[in-house]
Amino acid sequence: MEARTKDYFDQRATHDMAVHLRDPGWSDREKLALACRMMAREGHESGLAGQITARADDPDTLWTLRFGLGFDEATPDSFVRVGDDLAVFEGDGMANPATRFHLWVYRARPDVNCIIHTHPPYISALSMVGKELAVAHMDATPMFEDCAFLAEWPGVPIADDEGVLISEALGQRRAILLAHHGHLVACASIEESAVMAILMERAARMQIRAAAIGPVKTIRPERAREAHDYLLKPGIVRGTFHYFGRQVLRAQPDCLS
Repeated sequence: MEARTKDYFDQRATHDMAVHLRDPGWSDREKLALACRMMAREGHESGLAGQITARADDPDTLWTLRFGLGFDEATPDSFVRVGDDLAVFEGDGMANPATRFHLWVYRARPDVNCIIHTHPPYISALSMVGKELAVAHMDATPMFEDCAFLAEWPGVPIADDEGVLISEALGQRRAILLAHHGHLVACASIEESAVMAILMERAARMQIRAAAIGPVKTIRPERAREAHDYLLKPGIVRGTFHYFGRQVLRAQPDCLS
């Protein structure tokens, strides 16, 4: 058998994913509804505290789940389109007032098209003791050099100061762990944000469980960087989102009605 390099298999897998991983054709609001249901299934639900937003076709407006609904109740009709001051342009209801800090991230990051903020239990536990996320398992490598840490809680993020602090701490990364608060992911697509949010909470869960056994040993930087780049390939991200979406639809087949 001919020996081949990792680059060969990387390029081959990328090509094959483009051919064989079929897109279900979900609209953006269907993806948002599925992302909300995924968060709820993964234990990210924390009353009305979480938010999800995505850029609309009009680049100056965002889609967001209307205030008063939990993630587990989201359907494509549950979203309102809001402007820069959270005034509603389309849909019934209002935006979560805490969505305001998302606006600062979007202003600073034209590459970001979807933001998810939740208070999941294991991320929240790390945030309570001031622990940063450790990249100590392959499944955590999407966060390698891509997860910031805000060490001080600025308070309930309903004003502009909190948005400035969080967006500056996030920088060019995809994710941030917010002390005494939760986490935020800011990615190029709805699919990427949902997958990153799920992987980040699962990584926190593994970290806390491992710490009960002994010291957590992080992965060598060169290996972590390689895995980060591979696991965040668009084909892998989309395929993972589609799988999570099918899980939701099997359990809640009416969620896109």
